Amino acid sequence: MKIFDYMESYDYEQLVFCQDEQSGLKAIIAIHDTTLGPALGGTRMWTYASEDAAIEDALRLARGMTYKNAAAGLNLGGGKTVIIGDPKKDKSEALFRAFGRFVQGLNGRYITAEDVGTTVADMDIIHEETSFVTGISQAFGSSGNPAPVTAYGCYVGMKAAAKEAFGTDSLEGRTIALQGVGNVAFELSRYLHEEGAQLIVTDINKDSVQRAVEAFGAKAVDPADIYNVEADIFSPCALGAVINDETIPQLKVKVIAGSANNQLKEARHGDQIHELGIVYAPDYVINAGGVINVADELNGYNKERALKKVEGIYHNVAKVIEISKRDRIPTYLAADRMAEERIATVRNARNSFLLNSKHVLNNRI
Repeated sequence: MKIFDYMESYDYEQLVFCQDEQSGLKAIIAIHDTTLGPALGGTRMWTYASEDAAIEDALRLARGMTYKNAAAGLNLGGGKTVIIGDPKKDKSEALFRAFGRFVQGLNGRYITAEDVGTTVADMDIIHEETSFVTGISQAFGSSGNPAPVTAYGCYVGMKAAAKEAFGTDSLEGRTIALQGVGNVAFELSRYLHEEGAQLIVTDINKDSVQRAVEAFGAKAVDPADIYNVEADIFSPCALGAVINDETIPQLKVKVIAGSANNQLKEARHGDQIHELGIVYAPDYVINAGGVINVADELNGYNKERALKKVEGIYHNVAKVIEISKRDRIPTYLAADRMAEERIATVRNARNSFLLNSKHVLNNRI
């Protein structure tokens, strides 16, 4: 992999390799863009097939966080960490403390958080070595479980998409097919049920399905059948890449809005659903409630303030739809354009010359 060629192609700022022999730490911190502020992005621990695969994942995820944070209206850039190792076998206090010291060494350019393969307990250990970490235990003034807040953001974002498709943002009487009923989707189901929506649910975990059936009167279907049910809205809340060549022809919905990451298998699938007239709420816009919530910790966490910011996801989805219509492009491209326009605006604003002590020589300018 030609690292500098890749970084130059997508405007990456920094790639940091972290190695600690005693703890066995092998980590990669990727910082994509800090135009809007310090790079915020989680720490993923995974058994990568190769070092190149780990590097590519860190870079790809960091760039995604730049767009997610920008689209969410946060004054934060994008970064990500991957730790090479088995999260079931290779975790230790020494490893996460060593990683925390590397984060501290970046002096605030990068702020980490929980991600795939890491937990709140792991963040607490990192917090022993650095203050540049979010998503720690509530005992430290953190926000706690992000699932309810992420679900709330998905709920208001779904309402914005529904307004475009149906002329009203009311979900009362709408039939919504949820793929996955995990922590976020269960909380989302609660909001939808309370508004009077009819729910169709599926999950590979039968207990999760039964829980939703009992709590919300949902109708259960097999995982393979969720794509072709008669519904108004399809809400992917589990796996990525579920909008693909096989599933698109089965869909009978007017809206796709859910919490899952990377819902489009390929960019062309976003083009296809756009051509079909399906309103798609881009995943990194609608599921940004979690990152908005943990970002609020940087100012001393206030739940009411955080939820007020999460309500802004309604406006963000509406703005993506507006750009889509303005520029005659699919919403997945409109989301990127919204993020890029915000970054460009801030970058241009900071090009103005500002006098500081470095410009003063012998008390003369």
